[in-house]
Amino acid sequence: MVAMLPQHVNAAPANDLNTDDLAKWLRQIFGPLFLVIVSIVAIFFLFTREITRFVQFIVLAIGIGVIFYVPNIIETTAKAIAKALGVS
Repeated sequence: MVAMLPQHVNAAPANDLNTDDLAKWLRQIFGPLFLVIVSIVAIFFLFTREITRFVQFIVLAIGIGVIFYVPNIIETTAKAIAKALGVS
C-alpha cells in the first residue's frame, strides 16, 4: 500500500513542530484578557463596597499575575522547594 502512494506523501515533513514561542504567544493573547477581567471584577467590588472581598481578590489576582507573567517562575520555585527539601 505504501508503494502506491505518491512520492510527496511518503516524505517526512521538513519542519518539526516549533513550540519555542508558545508561552510568549499565550501571554500576548491572554495577558490583556486577564487584565480586563481583573479590572472589571475589582471595580465591581469597589462599587459594591465589599472591601474585604476586594482585598482578597487583588491578592489572588497578583499571585496569578506573577505566575502568569514572570517567565520560568514555576520551574524556579519547584527547583527551590526540591533543593530545600533535600531532593536532588
